[in-house]
Amino acid sequence: MANGTATSELAGRILKKCKELNALKFGEFTLASGQISKYYFDGRLLTLSPEGANLVAQALLPLVREAGASAVGGPAVAAVPMVTELAMLSGQDGGPPIDGFFVRAQAKDHGMGKTIEGPVQQGVPVVIVDDACSTASSLYLAIEAAEADGHEVVMVACILDRNQGGSERLRKDGYNFVALLEGDSGGNVTVVSDVR
Repeated sequence: MANGTATSELAGRILKKCKELNALKFGEFTLASGQISKYYFDGRLLTLSPEGANLVAQALLPLVREAGASAVGGPAVAAVPMVTELAMLSGQDGGPPIDGFFVRAQAKDHGMGKTIEGPVQQGVPVVIVDDACSTASSLYLAIEAAEADGHEVVMVACILDRNQGGSERLRKDGYNFVALLEGDSGGNVTVVSDVR
């Protein structure tokens, strides 16, 4: 089982790094879902920074392995650096390698016309990741594409759960959902105390 204390400690370092990189901004913001939020999380500032990328991969890889996944993927664009970080670290830590893939919002209208891009083998168990979960619409896009391709989604994970209905919907639909950080309607962002 993944070490919850180590994961929570890494999540604390991720939160600190988010603040250092100005990846968390406070004010009033309209999200892609149309909802209003007292903070904005720009996950790409975190996952495209060397230390942030490393921290996210270190925190999530044990959870991905524990879930029994052979591949990790998510919606383009935000999940792409996370998937890359996880696949790369899995090839360096002595454990079995985890393939990476990403899901396009629409299939290409040229070439192979794929929706899923990456070396993921047919029908393997997968974890779907994204930087944040609000309504989970982006996560469901990736989940549905993975399941249509014959994969079992064994876990859904994100850096920040905004607690705006998405994580509740995922759990209600039977998905194992985990997050490292969580936000509330008051604009507070904290470490999830029982990451599993």
